[in-house]
Amino acid sequence: MKGLMVWLVLLLPLGLAQTPAAVLKLVDEGKFQEAYEAGLRLGSAEGLTLAAKAASYFAGYLAKDSEKADWFGRAEAAARRAIQADTDYAEAYFELARAQGRLSQYRGILESLGLAGSIKENLDKTLRLNPRHAGAKVALALWHHSLISKNVGWLYGANGNVILPLFNEAIQLEPQTIIHKVELAGVLAAQGKKEDARKQYEAALAIAPKTAADRFDLERARQEMAALR
Repeated sequence: MKGLMVWLVLLLPLGLAQTPAAVLKLVDEGKFQEAYEAGLRLGSAEGLTLAAKAASYFAGYLAKDSEKADWFGRAEAAARRAIQADTDYAEAYFELARAQGRLSQYRGILESLGLAGSIKENLDKTLRLNPRHAGAKVALALWHHSLISKNVGWLYGANGNVILPLFNEAIQLEPQTIIHKVELAGVLAAQGKKEDARKQYEAALAIAPKTAADRFDLERARQEMAALR
């Protein structure tokens, strides 16, 4: 009996994150590696998608430069598994697009350009399944901006005229989401619209953070606004 009790105690930590809500709580608390492992253990489309999100967050916010590509690769793999589990789960396609977008920064130019079509396809799929997915609208706006800024937009049909409308739609859907405003500010700054960018950074900084990711995004906003000249 004593041995059984010890075994049950050892299992308790695993039981704390055996629901998607529990895994999401770990993500929100900034326990990204723990959330990644917990999401993988769930094995469902939702759990695997949360694992992908956690891996991307860890790579983007906390990982050393030498670890980032590996963690974005883990995010990509988890998102692909999520899609296999449920081909109609919009969030899985979004996380796959997010991971691929960041992985493109660590791969050769030809391979990175090759990912561009897949990223767009996954974002389009996300929006077909969930037309109100604000994150996908922001990511799609960034997709158009990135390709145009690299002077390869014509290869993929990127359109500068849709960038701001996509951002505006996303912010209307989620006006209190900090990252939307920070990403818009970055695009405006890159376009030379410094004062418009500053207003977006200030709007982001006026929002109270709710998650660890929010706090990282606010710090990014402070640094980028300080760098505006």
